[in-house]
Amino acid sequence: MKRLRISGSVAWNLFLLFLVFALVGTVFVGSVGAGYFASLVKNEPLRSKAELRNQIFSYEETSEIYFANDIYIGKLRTDLDRRETSLSNVAPDVINAVLATEDEYFREHTGIVPKAVIRGLLQDVTNSATQTGGSTLTQQLIKNQVLTNEVSYERKAKEILLAMRLEHFMTKEEILEAYLNIIPYGRNSSGRNIAGIETAAEGIFGIKAKELALPQAAYIAGIPQAPFAYTPFTNTGELKSEEALQPGIDRMKTVLYRMKEAGYINDAQYQEALDYDITADFRGPEMRAEDRYPWLTYELESRAKDIIAEKLAQEDGIDAERLKSEKKLRDKYTILADRDVRSKGYRIYSTINKDMYDAMQKAAQDFQYYGHTYTGKGKDPVTGEETDIEMPVQVGSILIENTTGRILSFVGGRDFKTTQVNHATQAYRSNGSTMKPLLVYAPAIEYGVIGAGSPLVDVKFSIGSWSPSNYITSDERGIIPAREALADSQNISALRLYNDILNKRPADLLVKMGFSKLHPDDFTNLATGIGALHEGATVEENTNAFATFANGGQFIDAYMIDRIEDQDGNIIYQHEIVPTEVFSPETSYIITDMLRDVLTKGTGTLARNSLKFSSDFAAKTGTSQEYKDVWLVGYNPNVSLGVWMGYDQPRTLYAFNNTYSQPSVRINKLWATLMNSVYDVDPQFIDPQTSFKRPPNVVSASFCGISGLAPSAACSSAGLVRSDLFNAKVFVPSKPDDSFGSGSGSVVTIKGKTYNALSSTPAEFTRSGGVGINQAFITRMLGRLGGNPANLLPKNSSLSNSSVSALDFPADSSPPATVSATVNGSTLSWSGSSNDVVGYRIYNVTNGGRSLVTSVLESTQSMTVASGQAYVVVAVDITGLTSAQSNVVSTGGSENIPEPEENEEEQEPDQETPTTPPAEGNGNSSEGNGNGAANGNGSHSNGNGGTANPSDGSNGGNTGTPPPTDTPPQ
Repeated sequence: MKRLRISGSVAWNLFLLFLVFALVGTVFVGSVGAGYFASLVKNEPLRSKAELRNQIFSYEETSEIYFANDIYIGKLRTDLDRRETSLSNVAPDVINAVLATEDEYFREHTGIVPKAVIRGLLQDVTNSATQTGGSTLTQQLIKNQVLTNEVSYERKAKEILLAMRLEHFMTKEEILEAYLNIIPYGRNSSGRNIAGIETAAEGIFGIKAKELALPQAAYIAGIPQAPFAYTPFTNTGELKSEEALQPGIDRMKTVLYRMKEAGYINDAQYQEALDYDITADFRGPEMRAEDRYPWLTYELESRAKDIIAEKLAQEDGIDAERLKSEKKLRDKYTILADRDVRSKGYRIYSTINKDMYDAMQKAAQDFQYYGHTYTGKGKDPVTGEETDIEMPVQVGSILIENTTGRILSFVGGRDFKTTQVNHATQAYRSNGSTMKPLLVYAPAIEYGVIGAGSPLVDVKFSIGSWSPSNYITSDERGIIPAREALADSQNISALRLYNDILNKRPADLLVKMGFSKLHPDDFTNLATGIGALHEGATVEENTNAFATFANGGQFIDAYMIDRIEDQDGNIIYQHEIVPTEVFSPETSYIITDMLRDVLTKGTGTLARNSLKFSSDFAAKTGTSQEYKDVWLVGYNPNVSLGVWMGYDQPRTLYAFNNTYSQPSVRINKLWATLMNSVYDVDPQFIDPQTSFKRPPNVVSASFCGISGLAPSAACSSAGLVRSDLFNAKVFVPSKPDDSFGSGSGSVVTIKGKTYNALSSTPAEFTRSGGVGINQAFITRMLGRLGGNPANLLPKNSSLSNSSVSALDFPADSSPPATVSATVNGSTLSWSGSSNDVVGYRIYNVTNGGRSLVTSVLESTQSMTVASGQAYVVVAVDITGLTSAQSNVVSTGGSENIPEPEENEEEQEPDQETPTTPPAEGNGNSSEGNGNGAANGNGSHSNGNGGTANPSDGSNGGNTGTPPPTDTPPQ
């Protein structure tokens, strides 16, 4: 017993000793561990409740875009798709699957599970092949939202500390909901990275998270352990092979087993879920929004960034004008806005009508008359490497609702893969003659300079080396009505009118109508009147400006984003319509009435004739230099449609022997095709029954057609009184016409032009009833630009009158040159003489005598004569002087035909004898004049272009160098 007591005492003492050592060791190790833990987290700031909660709930969410009427388009481009949901909208099986798999003690622990932490630490220290992990849902939430994925003890220590702290600040339901919204789930059926249970359910199975069945819930719950191994889709959105899908299916079975072990499902449910074919539920490949609607997606993204950038700047007290003018400031807020748009989960609601947009895309795609596609060197839009690329004719078009400014539809281009430039909203090009009503005619009416039919001068002029011309370079119509000049798109008359109002800075009106890239020279350059802008305008800007006329002179800025909502449905942006007065209602109606003529008898007739319906339309065509751009912009009371065609690298649209017909014909056809496509979608809206209403102050008044002043007796006698529309508020003709002089009333024709006859002009070559034009009037009409007075009243002018002479002919005192006569059978012909010749006398000189056969006007240089006779011809000028007689010619026979004496002078006809030529001579003269007039009218018809072959007039005028810049007009 003594030995036993001694042995027991020794053992007890040893036990106590070992116990002391163990306690000391434990305290030491614990102290070391605590000290090490403290050293790991010493730099971790003490986060407040609000700060920690904000970080947890600040997960990125993908923004979505919508058509009008809240029709879903898709998600904006982002590296990660995510859509937030609440716990109440998640199927219970999903929650059970997540807890059984990821955190079985979630309801009991306070942020961490100690034994799991120790187990994980030992596995890491021993480098165990089995790594079970030890993170709770709270820890995973901290790792993803507050810390990083860095693999280190420091990060793990901070994770543990913050997880325990978070449990004091958030409920279990809040932690679970946040976890389900942030955890990654691999890829969806479009190949995009996804996060969040709602996005996973839609992206993998095409259903909502609350609709997930047990097998589907188990499959999704298993993905986060190895997202890209278990996800069923590749990075291109294709379903993986059967072999590659198996790991994800095996993981689903593991999740189901754990759910059964945890008591969430019974054996029957477990077996049924195991037998379920989950692969049948995977959704098919889904095109991304930017793939289905690339032009629209990129445009809405860009506009949303602009809106958010301005909103962020305003919140920082930055004025919107500073944001536009200061590049660095704009770049800063654009970057901030880009982050917000991609990550804040905005819902962006557009004005685009889905059916109209789809219809216009198809119509543009099916159109067969764009023109030739070139091949050249360029950069591949994807790789950036130089390669052979196609260079097709591009198109830009936009449809705007007039009264609201809503952009209903647009066409951005031919193929987004070829070029990503949106040709409707981003491409700045010369707008050619579509500029004329905006910058020339409407302002001139507004200023009270002209009415709809006021006379304009279509006579060529030169400024330095710049000599503009009309579409047909030889076309000079003289004095023509403004209505005709605009309908036929005459360049010269538009430039002269613009010169008259240039000092009023009408380009300021372009600024009011949204032209965004005007240079200082654009306000003073004469050629701007026919579209010679430094940078041009977009289709949106040009069309939006024309809608001003449809709105009675009120400019309403076009817009594509109606509103933007945040994740909670709060409206953070709502578009507001702010009209800007540019023109009076009277001016708008008058210019609209003039532009109606473009479609009925001008350069847009083919477009009008190609429409399926008949609205009250007004329109204007346009071309730039060398047909590098062609336009047509038209509007009715409801909508405005603008269309442009051209190459990205400007080059002429004429090519290959006109294989695709004239560019002007193509643009007419395309405009009608696109308008018809939206008409098919909504006939009642696109074809309104209403017409443009004439304001009370738009009156019809009479005026003298060549002066624009109140009709005089002389003007009335000449048959030149016209009537057209005026704005009674600013201008109605009241001053008496002063264009006619008090001449003899006799006129002559020289080279197709009419001049006042002189008192010495032989009466046989004059026409009675004529009236002369005042020299002061001629000087006033030609103005500082000058020009040839003889061209004021050419034959192809609709105001031409055979009894009106433009001016006195500058005659000299020299007799006309001798003509040379020839004969062919019974036809006598002769050469022309001097420029002042008014006619010719034909004499019979058979048997040595000389008798007058007939007198003909200068336009006639041949006639039929009797056979067996000899003839000579004498030229007579406007002063009455005659040339020496021509050589003698004979038509054959036995008569004796003596040669006249070499210096024999022409004798005047016996004044006692009537000077009127015989009937045959009058017939020849009349025929000559008739032919001349017919030819003139023919030229006029060709100049108009005709209904089958319309062509705009701006091309011819865009040659040379316009003042005051050295840049050729575009």
